[in-house]
Amino acid sequence: MKLKSLLLMAFTASTIYASTIQVENAYARATPPSLPNSAAFMSVINNTDKDISIVSATSDASKVAELHTHDMKDGIMKMYQVPKIDIKANSSVTLKPGGFHVMLIGLKNKPLKEKMNVEINLKFSNGQIVKVFAPVKKVMAGMKMGNHGMMKKKEAMSCGAGKCGSK
Repeated sequence: MKLKSLLLMAFTASTIYASTIQVENAYARATPPSLPNSAAFMSVINNTDKDISIVSATSDASKVAELHTHDMKDGIMKMYQVPKIDIKANSSVTLKPGGFHVMLIGLKNKPLKEKMNVEINLKFSNGQIVKVFAPVKKVMAGMKMGNHGMMKKKEAMSCGAGKCGSK
């Protein structure tokens, strides 16, 4: 009887814990054969009553995975690494082209092709790790092109470091 109670409590706790963060619409960008890097995009939903952050990422598809964003500097879109991506309590953040994303650096199996899947582990500030399976999509999937690939207007940015992310 005690064993059944313990198992039920453990299952209930893991179900509640697992449902605190959701990841939806994940995909990784397909690459041409010579390109050593790619990026992954997704929506991350924080179902808790506390602010949390994505603090790191790892992937089976690359040697290194980093959290990145873009910002307009002197009329040129620049990409850079960020220490974390904040997600307010009971809200979400979308990792998308031209904004936050997971940069996959040093692809292990080049190129990434459609119908492949990339495994990404997101680590959060609350200690939770969420495993994401992202299908690989065409290079232009999800991109909003204008002015030869550059964003037409600067988006408002802010993040854990205080300098990036969608407001």
